[in-house]
Amino acid sequence: MNREPLTDVRVLALTGGIGSGKSVVSRCLRSMGIPVYDCDREARLLNESHPVIRQQLTELVGNAVYDSEGRLDRAVLAGYLFADVDHARRVNAIIHPRVAEDFLHWKSRQQGPWVAMESAILYESGFDCLADRVLMVYAPECVRLQRAMERDGVSAEAVRRRMRNQLPDEEKREKADFTLYNDGRMPVLPQILDILGLLFCEIRE
Repeated sequence: MNREPLTDVRVLALTGGIGSGKSVVSRCLRSMGIPVYDCDREARLLNESHPVIRQQLTELVGNAVYDSEGRLDRAVLAGYLFADVDHARRVNAIIHPRVAEDFLHWKSRQQGPWVAMESAILYESGFDCLADRVLMVYAPECVRLQRAMERDGVSAEAVRRRMRNQLPDEEKREKADFTLYNDGRMPVLPQILDILGLLFCEIRE
């Protein structure tokens, strides 16, 4: 999939299903001097600090969505999200545009030629529009299931519920420019180096 560069500082988006190992790839990129914006982490911070998010979530969910100390009550928000299939769309419409704004502000402070953006819901959120290239981190579902269960200390069914809320891996692979296999057998670092080699060749061409 070919895309025209969006700006002088180009964006490599990292995506993949739960338990695929996106954070492993992000750590490798950071160790190589490539800045990485973690959308999930920054969204959690913005949920606490962004005045528009706070106001609109409160209006949507109710005052109980923030506790007496002003912290987001994730259990209350989760209760709202799971009560109706349309609720997630409403919450995302509040949060995703602010994350996109924050990312662009962060990107404006970076030195190129490449930065990375990690997002589990890259396509679902529309964040792929902010990327010049997309890297899909892939692992078989059985591997991802086991990793997520061990990492989060949750049941297999809880992980499967989260998987069902994400775009299927095969669709992500079709949309992505690169696929990195993180199945526990293929070494990750050589694949990253090969992909980075292609990306930096684009700049020289």
